This record gives sequence, structure tokens and C-alpha cells, in this order.
Amino acid sequence: MFYKDERLALFIDGSNLYAAAKALGFDIDYKLLRQEFERRGKLVRAFYYTALLENDEYSPIRPLVDWLHYNGYSMVTKPAKEFTDASGRRKIKGNMDIDLAVNAMELAPRLDHAVLFSGDGDFRPLVEALQRMGVRVSVVSSIRTQPAMIADELRRQADNFIELDALRDVIGRPPRENREANETSVQA
Repeated sequence: MFYKDERLALFIDGSNLYAAAKALGFDIDYKLLRQEFERRGKLVRAFYYTALLENDEYSPIRPLVDWLHYNGYSMVTKPAKEFTDASGRRKIKGNMDIDLAVNAMELAPRLDHAVLFSGDGDFRPLVEALQRMGVRVSVVSSIRTQPAMIADELRRQADNFIELDALRDVIGRPPRENREANETSVQA
């Protein structure tokens, strides 16, 4: 699926990848993820997209965002919108789809292969546009979750589908709760 001399870029829909990995029962080790794709080709850029709550004193995602920024990822963030739905539940909305699509289209002339980490069917037209520009597109998500995390139309449009669960041994680590439980049992 990958060629050593091809120029590739990663486009990571942060919330979508997080949800898929969580549903599969593991956390992503982003250092290993970057190393894996550097091994597969000439990594031009690794983008990570996420919305942040600006008014929270502490955001649980802030340490990850800072770490990614200092470790070779191009961070694309914007403020999330917080609102209360009709049922009175607090909801957070922060859609990064347009930002991802614009970056992918801008970089496409300098790429041979784009790797999209998302299962969002809204990206199907982007994948199709990149393909028309001569860029091969791999999509990383999961069909092993219930329900599947990838939209069928996105999986069918992509040149390659990479099952996230198949990357578990290469880019994964146990979820934080499991690691803490294992560390406690080892110390006892």
C-alpha cells in the first residue's frame, strides 16, 4: 500500500481518531504513529485537528496538544462552542472538517499519498477530489467497532482502508485506566 519514495501527509481528525481508539480499547501513542508513517514513506507533514474549550481553566486535551506541537505535528485548533441542548445537556461543538479539507487541497500538489485518520463520511468528496489530483488516499478508521466508526461511502471511495485495530500493536498502548490498574497490581 505504501512506497518508500512517495511523499505522504497525515490528516488526523483528533476527536474521530480518539473515539475509534477508545471504542477499540486502546490509546494512540503519537510518537509511534509518526515513526510508523515515517518508515512507510517520506512524511511531508502530520496535521492534527482539534477544537479546544478556551474558557476552561484546564483542558484535558491541552497536554496532548502541547506535546504534539513540540514533537513534529502541525496543530490546527480553534475554539469549541459550548451550548445546552433541548434536553438541558451541556454539549460541545467544534467541527474541523473544513480546516482539514483546505489543508489537504493546498498540500495535494506536493503529495503522492494522503492518509486520513477519520471515518466521517463528510470527507468522501475530499477523498474524491484528492484522487482526481493524482493523490492516493488511505483512510484509517474501524469497522470492528459496534457500530462501525467509518462511513461505508468513505471506505469505498478510499484507495486503501486501514483497520485501526490492525495498527494496535504498532501505534497503541493500553488505555490510561488499564495502565494505572496494571501498575497498581504490579506494585502490590
